[in-house]
Amino acid sequence: MATWDALGHLPLEITRVESETLVRETPRFTRKTTVLSLHGAGETGLGEDVAYDAAEHERFPRLPLEGRWTLASFSEHVGTLTLFDPAPGQAAAVDYRRWCVESAALDLALRQAGTTLARALGRTIEPLTFASSNADWEGWLALYPALRFKLDPTPDWPAEKFAALAAAGVVDVADLKGAYHGTGVDNPPDADLYRRVVEAFPDAWLEDPALTPDTLEVLEHQAGRITWDAPIHSWADVEALPFPPRCLNCKPSRFGALPRLFEFYDRCAAHGIALYGGGQFELGVGRLQIELLAALFHPHGSNDVAPTDFNDPHPLPGLPTSPLMLVEEPGFRARL
Repeated sequence: MATWDALGHLPLEITRVESETLVRETPRFTRKTTVLSLHGAGETGLGEDVAYDAAEHERFPRLPLEGRWTLASFSEHVGTLTLFDPAPGQAAAVDYRRWCVESAALDLALRQAGTTLARALGRTIEPLTFASSNADWEGWLALYPALRFKLDPTPDWPAEKFAALAAAGVVDVADLKGAYHGTGVDNPPDADLYRRVVEAFPDAWLEDPALTPDTLEVLEHQAGRITWDAPIHSWADVEALPFPPRCLNCKPSRFGALPRLFEFYDRCAAHGIALYGGGQFELGVGRLQIELLAALFHPHGSNDVAPTDFNDPHPLPGLPTSPLMLVEEPGFRARL
């Protein structure tokens, strides 16, 4: 049975909709997100919108979500709605907002049914291995010597930084960000950078390279460790890749619709494609939700879903270490 079949039939009743904006400083920028609350039958379902334009969280729309549904019919309904007016500057934000709405509905439907996501799927939460993408790797490593990292190499990295990271042996994923265009993290193809990354981190996954004649020459023998993130919003995107992947980064919010995400999980399992999770600087319930999905579907990957405090600009003592032990709660929720 497909994973979505275990969830799509769940009844859902929504009588009231509320939203709240969250704000927190990160090492890169001031982060704003919106937590959506769906109420019905004495329960509340929560989801988080991770759109990166802060202004969009100040004008979060009033969406027509009330009614009696199944999760499947609700997902179809959300697909007909205008989630942004005017359209957002980044097209991916539409999926981020749809994920917010549908993850809140999943939480509410499970809570109204008196069950957890793990029980509904017949799966077990496993200890979750996680990595950090905090750029202050030295400061965090001093506090947590076993911490692993997913880092974003750029052409301005000095040779000394590559050497120090190579000696530490803590880089699980090098995100080249070659698939981003028109964002604040664009990293145009650079064959010299790719060569330094390949040599410094011989065991790391190479995420989102830009494939050009020059970079392909560098990556000629690296196909087995190339993985993708930004281009992946559905299984169709996997089929459109230039070669079959061994591993992919799964950011649930990129998929938007619940059926699309669960189809992706099923097809990756059927094709033997390994996964590791990724986050979007979630500030609220969204972080625990992606941690829960990772613990259910790919607990042993280099999951870039460290608890939110690992995104703090300054290293903080006393945080949970990997593997993360999640405790399931009713709905689409877990706690540490």
